[in-house]
Amino acid sequence: MVLALLLGVGMTANPLKLLATAVALLLGSAFFCCLSIAIAGLVLSRDRVMGIGQAITMPLFFASNALYPTDLMPSWLQIVNHVNPLGYEVDALRGLLIGTPAQLGLDFGVLVFAAAAMITIASALLPRLVR
Repeated sequence: MVLALLLGVGMTANPLKLLATAVALLLGSAFFCCLSIAIAGLVLSRDRVMGIGQAITMPLFFASNALYPTDLMPSWLQIVNHVNPLGYEVDALRGLLIGTPAQLGLDFGVLVFAAAAMITIASALLPRLVR
């Protein structure tokens, strides 16, 4: 946020929007952290976790609207973006911080569902890592 301010990006100073931003970041972080735990619980090897994790997270990043608008994506990639939690997180963050049009109810609903689902999956696989 400091870098954005130094670059002259107009961002909100509304404390409620900043709190909602922190919640969106927390939900997205929970999803991706538990995704890594779930992968580790399946493959049981640090080297495989790193490789498979990158093979999953990098396409999720490039298939989100983090780099370019959804409207410019090919139709098949738009479909992928609609099931990609990172796309909803980016949409929520842009809406909250810089005021672009966003569907915050949908964005947070998807983030809560994705985080809860991944927490459940990671929790079920965690005992495999302990053994």
